Amino acid sequence: MSLSSAERDAVFAATRAAARALYISNDVIDQFLETSTPTQIAGCRAMLEAEIAHRDASRRARLLRQARLPVHQSVEDFDWTHVRFPDGWGRDDMLSLAFVGSCENLVFFGQTGRGKSHMAIALSMRAAAAGIPVRFWQTAQLVLELGNAKRDGTLAKVLGDISRSRLLVLDEFGYVPFDVDGARLLYQVISESYERRAIIFTTNIEFSKWGTVFADDKLAQAIVDRVVHHGRLVEFAGPSHRLENSLMLGKGGAVA
Repeated sequence: MSLSSAERDAVFAATRAAARALYISNDVIDQFLETSTPTQIAGCRAMLEAEIAHRDASRRARLLRQARLPVHQSVEDFDWTHVRFPDGWGRDDMLSLAFVGSCENLVFFGQTGRGKSHMAIALSMRAAAAGIPVRFWQTAQLVLELGNAKRDGTLAKVLGDISRSRLLVLDEFGYVPFDVDGARLLYQVISESYERRAIIFTTNIEFSKWGTVFADDKLAQAIVDRVVHHGRLVEFAGPSHRLENSLMLGKGGAVA
């Protein structure tokens, strides 16, 4: 196989890039490129690139498992009709996941069945596919686990699990009131995540009422301040998606 100088340089560059991605030393790469035939180099390059693709796919699958999503949802089948974004920031900005890199918070606000959890899950899957560590929690379950861990002396382990994520989802935030200890533990998670990772909250509770959820107005205000400082509010309005697609009520949510 005869290659032009430009083609040879391109093959060498691609092979070198694949080898370096697998942490093979430059000395070994140089020796291989100098002593191997074009056919051998092409075969080796194909093997290296296949290994890189395999590792990448395995990592994405591992991140998806570690996210512990309750179900799998996608953005492709989502109805955006009743979603309202803040001025100057919209759907494409959210789907780009740039908010994760800048450690911004998103608050998905709306009544039950409007698609908040669907979108939080879809973004979590999108993040995992992009190689971003994600952790999804039902908020009440997280508070329960934090309380149990504190009593068992394993709180540091649970907090360490959370700290490894770059995107944290707190689903159904405020649906169940917390006692003071639970509220303080959740505050610790949110406070330690401040400017370190992005958080998505799904909630039907207005900011002004978060004090009733935390049983402590000052603690609630401290949390709201952190959430709002680097956060955006996305409103989910319209009819309930669940009722619209209910088997019991029939299509459209009306009694059949």
